Amino acid sequence: MSDHATDPDPATEAFVAHRNLLFTVAYEMLGSAADAEDVLQETWLRWVEVDLGQVRDQRAYLVRITTRQSLNRLRTMSRRKEAYVGPWLPEPLLTAPDVAQDVELAESVSMALMLVLETLSPTERAVFVLREVFDVDYDEIAAAVDKTPAAVRQIAHRARRHVDARRPRAAVSASATRAALESFQRALATGDLQGFLDVLAPDVVLVSDGGGVKQAAPRPVVGADKVARFIVGGTGKLDATLTTGLTVVNGSPALVLRLDGEIDGVMAIRMEDARITGLYYVRNPEKLTRVESETPLTLR
Repeated sequence: MSDHATDPDPATEAFVAHRNLLFTVAYEMLGSAADAEDVLQETWLRWVEVDLGQVRDQRAYLVRITTRQSLNRLRTMSRRKEAYVGPWLPEPLLTAPDVAQDVELAESVSMALMLVLETLSPTERAVFVLREVFDVDYDEIAAAVDKTPAAVRQIAHRARRHVDARRPRAAVSASATRAALESFQRALATGDLQGFLDVLAPDVVLVSDGGGVKQAAPRPVVGADKVARFIVGGTGKLDATLTTGLTVVNGSPALVLRLDGEIDGVMAIRMEDARITGLYYVRNPEKLTRVESETPLTLR
C-alpha cells in the first residue's frame, strides 16, 4: 500500500486544527452551542469544496466561512427569539477550568457579556467578536461581513462603546466568585434569607429562562430583598430534594441544581466588588443537554 494512503487529508487537518476557534466564534455570535455545532457542519461542507491551492490563510478563510454562516443563522434565530416565552438566556457552556485562567476569553463567553452582545445588531456582534475577542484584522473582518475596512472600523468603535457602557465594571477573581457561590449554595440548602442578603448586591438582577417548558419568572427580578424572597419562596414550595453542585460554566464557577437527582437548571452568576450582581438561571431542558452529557470544552 502506498504511504500516501495514510497521509492526513489537508482539508480535514486544517479544519480540526482550527475547530475550537471556529466553535467559539460561532457560539459567541449565537449564544447557542447547538446552533454553533450546526454552523460548524455548514462550514465544513463549504470548506471541503474549496480549492486549497487558492487559499493563502486557511485560518482566516475558515473564520470567514463560519462568520457568514453564523450571520445567516443569527438572523433566523432573531425570529425564533421573538416568539420565545419569557426571558431568553444563552445556552450554558460547560468549560474546562483552565478557560477561567484566560481572563479575556472567560469574560467574552460569560453570561453577562453574552447578554450584552444580544443588544448589538448581527453585523455589530460579528465585528465585535472578531476584533475584540480574537483580534482579527480589519481587512479580514471586512471580507467576512461584506463591508469595507473603513466601515468595519466605525462599526467596531460603535460596538465597543456600546458594550463598554454595559459590561461589568471590574473583573472579580475566580476564587472570589467561587466563595460567593459557596455562600449562596449554603443559603439555598438552608433557606436562609439573611444568608442570601449577605452575598447579594442591593441592585442584583435575577433572570430565569424556562423557555415555556419549565416555570420561570416572566421578567427579571430586581433588588436583593425581592430576589432573596423569590428564591426562598420557590424552594419552599418544592416537593423534591434539592441538591447543588459547583461546576464551571462559560468560564466562571456556577451551580448545577438538581431535584431528586435530576438536573433542574444551571445558575451562572455575575459579580462586582465581591457581591453577586447577576443571577442567570437556565431551566429550559433544551439548553441543558450539553451540561449533562458533554465533557468540558477548552474553547479556541
